[in-house]
Amino acid sequence: MQESVIYQDIKEQGIKQGLQQGLQQGQVSLVLRLLKRRLGKIESGDETRIIGLSVEHLEALGEALLDFSNRDDLLAWLANN
Repeated sequence: MQESVIYQDIKEQGIKQGLQQGLQQGQVSLVLRLLKRRLGKIESGDETRIIGLSVEHLEALGEALLDFSNRDDLLAWLANN
């Protein structure tokens, strides 16, 4: 059974999904740490919104947060993205 094409496809999909989730979790962790360092405490609602972002949006937020000076900048970014 482990040699079947279907089994291999399912296994490969699982690995890809796991890698994608790991990448997203790592980016979420990094972005949250950077935001906390930049802005101080992050509201739980804001953190929840950030956790739900795609990898692409997390990358964009990681770059944009360098220009943030307060929570309003973060909220404006989240509203536009």
